[in-house]
Order: sequence, then structure tokens, then C-alpha cells
Amino acid sequence: MAHKTPDDKLVLGFPKGSLQESTLDLFTRAGFNIQISSRSYTPTIDDDQISVLMFRAQEMSRYVEDGVIDAGLTGHDWVMENQSDVQEVAELIYAKQNLRPVRWVLAVPEESAVQKAEDLDGGIVATELVNVTRNYFTAKGVQVKVEFSWGATEIKARLLDGIVDVTETGSSLRANKLRVVDTLLTSTTRFIANRRAMASDWKRQKIENIALLLQGAIAAREKVGLKMNIPRANLDAVAGLLPAEKSPTISALADPDWVALEVIVEERIERELVPQLKRAGATGIITYPLNKVIP
Repeated sequence: MAHKTPDDKLVLGFPKGSLQESTLDLFTRAGFNIQISSRSYTPTIDDDQISVLMFRAQEMSRYVEDGVIDAGLTGHDWVMENQSDVQEVAELIYAKQNLRPVRWVLAVPEESAVQKAEDLDGGIVATELVNVTRNYFTAKGVQVKVEFSWGATEIKARLLDGIVDVTETGSSLRANKLRVVDTLLTSTTRFIANRRAMASDWKRQKIENIALLLQGAIAAREKVGLKMNIPRANLDAVAGLLPAEKSPTISALADPDWVALEVIVEERIERELVPQLKRAGATGIITYPLNKVIP
């Protein structure tokens, strides 16, 4: 019988390993203070309704499905690998390096004659994502022996016939002189929940609240806020420089000839936009980072 989580606590699974630091940063931006001890698998959180347990992302969905924990963060890849019956609450596009999905790719050495998956018929492939890889080759009608890899999978590409490994930027594959043959799966982090927990009104609301705050924190990571004062006569010129989809907040100042303007913009355009705003007559320009943007 599966372990039942307590009714008076939401038990949250926190990913240990490669996603740990980026997830901790995300929760901090979302407004939660989580303290993780190097010797403990039970972090503390400044919310009396939540208790936190740490698991590897690879096993998270199994514990969520079994009710050991109510909800947790893991990759879509591991939900697929474990074939877990869980409820997906939110997609959270972040990873250990960038705000981008990761890919599980079939790769071979650069010098290999393999050009497509079918060329590996009768061969051996190493991967940590065993079930997904087997299903991939089965769907193509290719007979391949899939070996579980405990790590350092790139090294095994030259010992076997190929590998299926995860990549975020491709740098590790290039460093090991490997060539991508095909992409098996594109994965992002998902906030998943136990179906029984979602049937509890207060747990469902708590889980949805956490998801909203996490999504807001992700939305804010590539944006900045801008504040400035503008002569009223220059308002149209300044507003014309702002992205067309942005609607600024405009407030009257004590001096009737001036207004204050505030807007949120993409961080990547802020460095080009600020000098243009200055030349158009804006003064007292302030840029500030954002923790959350809730649509």
C-alpha cells in the first residue's frame, strides 16, 4: 500500500542534483525561503503548510504517483521514462543553465558511419533513459540492445555503437567529438501532483498557488522594470519608443508639465532603449530587476 501524505501538510518534492540550484533560485524569486543542509534530505521552508523532501528528478514522478509526496518538480523526460500516472500542473521552462528545454539525442562519434537510427540495427546503445529509448527504436522497427548507463555516457559512445544522452547546449557532445543523429525527446521541467492530492480542495489550491508564483518568477527572469519622468510635451515621442505590445503606466506629477511613466520590458532591449529614452527627453530613469510577473 502506498504511503499517504499527511492531511495537514502539503508534502513537496524538491529535485536534488543538477536542477537543485536553479530550482532553489526559482523558489527564492517566487517568495519562498528554503534552507537546504548538505547532510539533510528534508529542507526547511518558511511556510507552515508545506514540508519539503528531496529526491532525484529521475525518481520524483514515482513518489508523486504513489502518494509519498503530494507534488514535485521533475523533467517531462522522467515522467515519460517512469510511465507515471500523475497530474501535470504547470510547465516550468528552466534548466540548470538556461531558460530552454533540454533534448535527449541519439549521438555517435563524429567518425562513425551511422547516419540514421536504422543504421544501428543489431548494435548496442547506452543511456539512462532506457524505456524511452527502447520505445523509440521499437517504433522504428530497429533491433537494438539498450544498456543502462550509470553516468559518463559520452565516453561510452566509442565503446559501444551509440548513446542516447541529454543535452542543454550541446557543448559536452562537441567536446567529446560526438555527432547528433536524431532527437528522441524534448523535455522541460514540470510541476506535477498526485491525483488524490488534487482531489483535496485545500491541497489543490495550495499547489495551484505555488505553480502561479513559480510561473511568475520565470516570467520575470528576462524582464526589467523601467521608471522615468517625462515632460508632458515629449510623452508621445517617448511612448513611441516602447515596444508596441507594452502599455505603460502614466501618472501625473506635482508639476503639471511633467508625468511619470513606468513599464516592464524585455531585459535584452533595455540597454538599447534607455539611451533612446534619454535622448527623447526622459529623465530620472530607473531600471530595476523583477522577482515575479503575474499575467
